[in-house]
Amino acid sequence: MKQEKVKGKVVNARTKRAKVKIILVLAMPAVIENFFQTILGFVDTYFVSKIGLAEVSAVGVTNAVLAIYFALFMAIGVASNVRVANALGAEKPERARHIAQQSILLSIIFGILTGIITLFFAAPLLKLMGIEANVLSAGVTYLKIVAIPSIFMSLMFVMSANLRGAGDTRSPMKVSIVINFVNGLLDYFLIFGIWFFPELGIVGAALATVLSRVVGTTVLLYYNQRSPVLSFKKQFWQPDKQHLWELTTLGSPAAGERLVMRVGQIVYFGFVVALGTNVFAAHQIAGNVEVFSYMIGYGFATAATILVGQQIGAGKLDEAVVFARLCTWLAVGFMSILGAVLFFLGDWAGGFFTDDPKVIQNIGTALKISGVFQPFLAVLLILTGAFQGANNTKFPMYLTTVGMWAVRTVLVYLLGIRLGWGLTGVWVAIGLDIAVRAIVLIVKFKKGNWMKLEKIREVESECHPQTTKETMSGTANNY
Repeated sequence: MKQEKVKGKVVNARTKRAKVKIILVLAMPAVIENFFQTILGFVDTYFVSKIGLAEVSAVGVTNAVLAIYFALFMAIGVASNVRVANALGAEKPERARHIAQQSILLSIIFGILTGIITLFFAAPLLKLMGIEANVLSAGVTYLKIVAIPSIFMSLMFVMSANLRGAGDTRSPMKVSIVINFVNGLLDYFLIFGIWFFPELGIVGAALATVLSRVVGTTVLLYYNQRSPVLSFKKQFWQPDKQHLWELTTLGSPAAGERLVMRVGQIVYFGFVVALGTNVFAAHQIAGNVEVFSYMIGYGFATAATILVGQQIGAGKLDEAVVFARLCTWLAVGFMSILGAVLFFLGDWAGGFFTDDPKVIQNIGTALKISGVFQPFLAVLLILTGAFQGANNTKFPMYLTTVGMWAVRTVLVYLLGIRLGWGLTGVWVAIGLDIAVRAIVLIVKFKKGNWMKLEKIREVESECHPQTTKETMSGTANNY
């Protein structure tokens, strides 16, 4: 029997072609969503670059701090995504609905807390980066406007994750398109003072970001309420200790992974800042161009998390392995092509942001290096998503900790600063970190011990009491 309907259903596909089709059905909307999210950052950077390179650096440094907030919100989303997928795989839709609503409660709490932190500690947070005074002033202004209303960021992350966990990757895609349009339009009017709007510069860029998130949150509320799987129930808004604990225990390692990554990023960003404002601006612009490659990786990682989570919830561990492998190979193929584009067209892309030939050269060099490491990045992103779908959020956290601090940060300092390679050294260090972590994930995956079986047993014992210990201790031979 072949079942290819994935919205709120367990995927049951017997042929490789059917599996690939299911992966693409889930991944392509997520890729498109990520594309428009990437365009959003691209447009922001483009408009801000027209104000000045100091403003580009201010937004870049601010985004490094915001990435710590994103780590918390995304961790809640990862936990909810996996738990919802597990519950639906085990044919427990009410459990999925309950968990989804509890995750929204968590997102509100953390959104309020991060907003309060920003209100009182915006300047000290940015001073940790060691930036110049003119960059600091613009950065504090931007950070306060964007991050005090953090609740909208947190709600968007978590409600989008809930929809994906339910197998709906199209609705988040639509929301991404809407907020991209709103943000781009408001950027144009508010930064430069078009029509009757005042010229607000970097303040206008920040306001455009906030207003687009308000719109996105509103639309996502509509899609969640309309979903047959996630539509809200009044009684599920009451805090539930069990589900909150489930989300916290699964989400904490994911939060730890992202926090380790972001804190490490702040440290090596400090090294890049030490190379000069123009070098950091080149680094930031190259990052905004390179992130186009992530749209494919995150799209297939989304599919891997959903499909692995559903198959594990249904007790079909062999199918989970097959889906993880297929998602990885598909992503490697697509991202290798994009890597070639980055390699050959990096300088051309840099010319869109600045006329400074040295900055353009630095951007081109960074993107060439990035292009070489794209296949490794594909493996890293998709297998991380698969591990998370298998309830294994701890191993990616440990791996990220080692990679960020023992490889990336150390090599950025040694190659970029001590050996004087500059931005070239920074991007080689980043690429080597990605390659090392990808290889470790491949080894772990091939050994077959990448699923957290204890957590699988918990889900199965609750949802499928008839499942035996022997079935859970290995993978059933379904083929």
